[in-house]
Amino acid sequence: MYLTLGFAAACLATIVGIYLLPSPIDPEPITFEKPPSLVGPLTVNLKLQNGKRQFYGQLKGPESFTCDHEGNLYTGTVDGKLWMIHGEQLKFITQMGKNISQCGTPDYEPMCGRPHGVRMDSDGYLIVADSYHGLYRVHPQTGEKDLLVSNEDGVDGVPFRFLNGLELSRNGTIYFTDSSNKWGRRHHRYEVLETNHRGRLILYDPVRRRTQSLLDDLYMANGLALSPDEDYILIAETSISRILRYWLAGSKAGVKEVFVDNLPGYPDNIRISTVGTYRVGISTTRFPGFFPPFLDAIAPYPALKRFIVKITPLSAYSILLKKHGLFLEVNAHGEIVDSFHDPDGSVTWAISDIYEHQGKLYLGNTDLPFLVVFSQ
Repeated sequence: MYLTLGFAAACLATIVGIYLLPSPIDPEPITFEKPPSLVGPLTVNLKLQNGKRQFYGQLKGPESFTCDHEGNLYTGTVDGKLWMIHGEQLKFITQMGKNISQCGTPDYEPMCGRPHGVRMDSDGYLIVADSYHGLYRVHPQTGEKDLLVSNEDGVDGVPFRFLNGLELSRNGTIYFTDSSNKWGRRHHRYEVLETNHRGRLILYDPVRRRTQSLLDDLYMANGLALSPDEDYILIAETSISRILRYWLAGSKAGVKEVFVDNLPGYPDNIRISTVGTYRVGISTTRFPGFFPPFLDAIAPYPALKRFIVKITPLSAYSILLKKHGLFLEVNAHGEIVDSFHDPDGSVTWAISDIYEHQGKLYLGNTDLPFLVVFSQ
C-alpha cells in the first residue's frame, strides 16, 4: 500500500512539475466546426493512386513548382537547393544558404535555407521565397542570387521568420506570405498548435524596390493565387483550415473576406488551373469521425496544448498525422467541386502544390523524398 501511495505521489509530483515548466507556445482558444462530410465532391476515391513517383531519393520536399518558356520545371527542396527538371534529368542550380553535408536536417535549415514559393518572372529569372533568408531573384542557369529583401529587414520594423507562399502579377508585382513572426519553418508544428494570428501578406514592388504589408493577423498565412483578372488574391490560412480572398482592385479593393471555410484538411499552396478553378494542396487531413480530429479536439484548451508540447518532441507529431493524400478543386465561388484522394498514402500524402504543366499535374510536398506526376 505504501509503495502504491509513493508511486502515485511521485507521478503527481512529476505531472505538477511538468505543468509548472514554461511552454514554448502561448496558444489562444479556438473552436472548429465539425469537418465536412465526405460526400458529393468530397467522396473518398483512388484518383491519386494513378500518380507516379519520380526522382525518389533525389528530391526531398519539392515544395513548389514553376517553368520556363522551354518547358523546364524548377523546384526547391528541404536541403536548401534549387533544381531544374528537364525530362528525366535533374540539374542543380544553386544553394540558397550554405552548402554543407548536414543540409536536409531540421537543425541546419536556418543555415542551409529552405526555398518555398518558386515562380518565373517575365524576364526569365526565378523569384524565390526562402523561408529563412528572404526574397530572391535567381538566374536559372548560373544560379546567381540577388537578394530583394532579407528576413532580417522584414517590413514595418518586424523581421520575417517564415517566408512561404509566393505569387507574381503580370506587371511584375510580387506577393508573398510570412507565415509567422514568431516561429521559423522547422518549428511550423508549433505555429499550427499555437493557432495564433501572426502571419502576413506582403507586396514587393521590384521597380521601386519597396516592401509593403497588405494584411496582418493571419493564421499561418501560406499559399497564394491571383484571380485570372488579378482583381483579388487568395490566401491559405493553414492552421484554421480556411482560405481568404483579399480584393486588390475594383469597388471592394482592400476588403478581406472568407472564400472557403472549414476545409477537410490544412491548406498549403493554391494554384489556378487552365479551366479557371483553384487546386488546393492539403498538407494533413481532418476528417469527420466518431472522435473529432486531434487538433480540433484540443483547440479550445490552451493549457492542454502547452502541456502536450512540453512532453512531446516535435518529431513525434508525425505519428498522429494520417497519411491520406488529398487535394481539392475549388471554383470561383469558393465551392469544392472535386477532390483527389490517396486514402492509404501508397503514392503520396502531405500535398503542398499541384502544378499543371504540359497536360500533367506535378504534386509537391514538404518533406517526402520524391515528387509525384499525375496524368489528368
